[in-house]
Amino acid sequence: MTNYIIRRLLLVPLLLFGVTIVIFGMLQLLGPVERSALYIKDFPKNDKQVQAVIKHYGLDQPFFAQYWRWLTGVVDPVTGERDGGILYGDFGYSRTASQPVIDIVKERFPNTLDLALWTVYPMLAVGIWMGVQAAVHQNQFFDQAARVYSIIGTSFPTFVFGLLLLMLLYAKAGWFLPGKQSDWVTSLIFSGELKQYTHLLTIDAILNLRFDVLWDALRHMIMPIITLSYITWATFVRVTRSSMLETLRQDYVVTARAKGLKEKDVINNHARPNAMLPVVTLAGSSIVGLLGGVVITETVYNYPGIGKAAADAAAQLDVVTILGLAIFTGTILILSNLIVDVIYAFIDPRVRLT
Repeated sequence: MTNYIIRRLLLVPLLLFGVTIVIFGMLQLLGPVERSALYIKDFPKNDKQVQAVIKHYGLDQPFFAQYWRWLTGVVDPVTGERDGGILYGDFGYSRTASQPVIDIVKERFPNTLDLALWTVYPMLAVGIWMGVQAAVHQNQFFDQAARVYSIIGTSFPTFVFGLLLLMLLYAKAGWFLPGKQSDWVTSLIFSGELKQYTHLLTIDAILNLRFDVLWDALRHMIMPIITLSYITWATFVRVTRSSMLETLRQDYVVTARAKGLKEKDVINNHARPNAMLPVVTLAGSSIVGLLGGVVITETVYNYPGIGKAAADAAAQLDVVTILGLAIFTGTILILSNLIVDVIYAFIDPRVRLT
């Protein structure tokens, strides 16, 4: 196991290199003149400005020369200051947010992480429970209802479901709110009355013993949580049900029943743990999607996470911001897949990673 983890960690730099090559290569689909527009705010742009920008940023240089400059930046020979370089934490400047891209990540990712932490439990617990119950009560009412739901859930557009929740739970009922927090909570943060230990609003509210702030934060997150859970429940029902049905037909389950074990013990101690193997992979990819920022959900509810930042940048053709956020989410994906593989080996003792 240790050797496997070490080998996978050694592969991470190579995978990141591949990710950066692909992402930067997509930018080369634009010519030097088109890319120069990313650095010029004035309109209309004259030829003198365009050529000066192309020369300054080396947009007419060979691909690998531009790629190396993008990775390491350029050191000014006079001042010694480094301009750019993602290896040094400089992902460029965002025209959309009027701040460095790295600051967008620092500001927005805690919001996405906060939402993900509160979404993971209902997403996994309810989805897996529904799938198990559908398999155990095969062809009964619950199973038929779960299968109908899984079809509707996978085919119903996310943004439509989100808009329906906004109309019913916000516009009509007024129970829950879009966004991240109310204005009075923002005032508490700016005044320093609410200390930010982790920059996760719900966690900081608990640490400050401000349960009124916690409730306000949850009121803003409940609709995104329902939307994200609703999407994944449908998939979890199908995968868990299929895996559970296959497991229930295995010889060791039949033997456990023949020994006179209670049906509850057969399901919980023998069938369900082995049926969870394919579910682990699905759960890992679902959690990675949450951490990477769910663009549609965050946009519908105006939740200021990574996904909303990426959507705003795409709407404004802010290529620099999109590249920076793509690298960040790609890094999360690579590391998360490593964690999922290790967890899979712990769950299934038959797997030997050497």
